[in-house]
Amino acid sequence: MTSALVQVDAPWSTEEFERRLRQVAEERYHDRHAFNIRMHSGDLTPVELRCWITNRFHYQRHIPVKDALVTAKLDTPALRRMWLRRIQDHDGQHDGEGGIERWLRLGEAAGLDREALLSGDTVLPGVRLAVDGYVNFCRLSPPLEAVAASLTELSAPDLMRTRIDAFERHYPWIRPDGLAYFRTRVSQGRQDSAEALRLVLRWARTRDDQERAVAALRFKCDVLWSLLDAVAHAGCPEGA
Repeated sequence: MTSALVQVDAPWSTEEFERRLRQVAEERYHDRHAFNIRMHSGDLTPVELRCWITNRFHYQRHIPVKDALVTAKLDTPALRRMWLRRIQDHDGQHDGEGGIERWLRLGEAAGLDREALLSGDTVLPGVRLAVDGYVNFCRLSPPLEAVAASLTELSAPDLMRTRIDAFERHYPWIRPDGLAYFRTRVSQGRQDSAEALRLVLRWARTRDDQERAVAALRFKCDVLWSLLDAVAHAGCPEGA
């Protein structure tokens, strides 16, 4: 009796693999979502913009949580030090520093109360589900997929520049000092995405590895898209 041969697809070249990853980021990133388009066109009301800031903060505050889960999966001190920087970028090394603090200041610059933001009482259920899904994905996935999911950062620097311009042009009622988060993420996002891309290109040796990495990036794009769906369709009361 002869066993059937299993056809295994050859891996993509490094160039083709990177092209496919970048294509996902270009085609599925949430900059194409109608809510983001309205934001950048200056069409959001103050209530809508404050609603987005409030709900996006729920995502922001969980970034260092998912990065801690990714860090725990990395098997060398050099890799852990590299990923640990991401946690420090968001949590800061001291009180009053970091990306989470800068997002709180964005909320205050837009007229939101810091304690209300920290309470999370008005976060929409759909946003909670999307964020929980991403954190659990990073908790349960192997390092390749957990890192590949972060590659939405390939598109983040351009989005941050677009957002800074839109806020300065269309939402002058938001104090300029509140835009510090966006300004900082231009350079941080560029560094983070370059590091993660090098890891994914190196770790994905088989076609199956490569396809799982692409699928992980698609999933992350869906998380960000779902967050905006929740904000756009559920609506927020005045003061949320």
